[in-house]
Amino acid sequence: MSVVLACDLGGTSFRAALIDRQGRTLAESVIIGPTLIDRMGWSEVDAEAWWTILCEAAAKLAEAEPELFGTVEGIAICGVTRTQVFLGRDGRQLRPAITWKDTRSEAAATRLHERLADHPEAERINAFHPLARLAWLAEEEEASFRALASVLEPKDWLNFRLTGRQAGDPVSMARLMACTEVAGDGDALSAIGLNAAIIPQVLEPCAVLGPVQPGLPGALGRLAGVPVFCSSSDTWVAVTGLGAMRPGFAYNISGTTEVLGVVGEQAAATEGLLTVDWRGLWQLGGPSQNGADTAAWLVSLLGGTERGFADVGDGIGKLLAGRRHPQPLVFLPYLQGERVPYWNPALRGAFLGLGRQHGATDLAFAVLEGVACLNRIVLERAEAALGAPVGEIRFGGGAASNPVWAQIKADLCNRPVVVGAAKEPGLLGAAIIAWTGLGRFPSLAAAQEALVTPARRYEPDPARREAYDALFAVFRRAEVALAPISADLAGLSRSAGSLPGIHATPSSP
Repeated sequence: MSVVLACDLGGTSFRAALIDRQGRTLAESVIIGPTLIDRMGWSEVDAEAWWTILCEAAAKLAEAEPELFGTVEGIAICGVTRTQVFLGRDGRQLRPAITWKDTRSEAAATRLHERLADHPEAERINAFHPLARLAWLAEEEEASFRALASVLEPKDWLNFRLTGRQAGDPVSMARLMACTEVAGDGDALSAIGLNAAIIPQVLEPCAVLGPVQPGLPGALGRLAGVPVFCSSSDTWVAVTGLGAMRPGFAYNISGTTEVLGVVGEQAAATEGLLTVDWRGLWQLGGPSQNGADTAAWLVSLLGGTERGFADVGDGIGKLLAGRRHPQPLVFLPYLQGERVPYWNPALRGAFLGLGRQHGATDLAFAVLEGVACLNRIVLERAEAALGAPVGEIRFGGGAASNPVWAQIKADLCNRPVVVGAAKEPGLLGAAIIAWTGLGRFPSLAAAQEALVTPARRYEPDPARREAYDALFAVFRRAEVALAPISADLAGLSRSAGSLPGIHATPSSP
């Protein structure tokens, strides 16, 4: 018996598992955190906390399964992207990492967009783009900017701590690598006083980065010499774990954030979607700011544990079990601005159509349907660009355990939705990378065929088609109508004359 150590660094938790050659998870450790430092438009995290969590997760696995832990043949870590770890020449972080939610570089992005108008990457530069974050760093934290030696993705930071070698993969680093392309007066990096030296060496996901270095703390010390694979972003790896890294498939990963895309054999482009070279295949789609986290927000808003909800899944399940009002609500799920397909940090969420008789169940259905409406927008744009519909949507992440949400997605997108047997496709995908890199499978396609098993299939219900088409049309009109109001409200939050808190004072006797 031998296993690989597969890890998935998510937005709110870290998962590690020992997975065998048949794709079976034999032991798993889940650690919540680290806590993000969030305030209006800012989102940061101490990268050292990720390393601490990896050490803790390994220790738990080693304690639970000491003999099995000793048979680890390889390690693969996937992780959140659109997040930058800034390192100095000594390999230490210069400041907290800027996460995928951060929008503080919006003004810098606007200036860059105008300045680099002739560069191919200009149209993609927004508040979530790594170049905009680097420009913000140059403007606001000059000392850190001048000391900058390299920029790593979160999983590459952990790989660096394991092996002592800095490297990244071409999928995770696609946008930063695109900034090195020379056009007009030069490349985009040089426009802010940087060069390609800040980008680590590029390796394929299944390539060996290096062995685990000796002398690491705790259980990781037992893995000295074990090969660490470069791996890739959480999306790319989870799509592999869903078995959707094949032409003609769509994928939807609903974890802390929502990611939807279509996989094709040819490059295609369309407004608002990311076109990424997925190493022989092409992805058209990308990450949104909402997802299962939107459901978590609603459960918390409605009382959370105070109402007897054990967790988010339990809370949503109980809310959906209530009686629904005949008149539906529309929910715009833009609680944190939006990336795909709008790339607009000023968008805000809204419930529309509220009446006195609407209740918590109506809000829950509206949230699930609002996210599914956004899925449909991305899917329709991708299919139109590719010129053909997909055969099915492979669905994974925390939300995939909810059959009502899966059926809503199938009905609103009018495509079959398939949920895999693996509860955590990111972990299975990481294991597939490791086993393929170790030579146990000739290719990722062969590994997917052998290790990914569909569990449940949700067909679109023809009886709901007309009603959902009508709701989707209202959703689209609501987006257009409320976008200017969102911008005005976001502007108020940034103005010096923001509304003060108002507190009632007792009346005089």
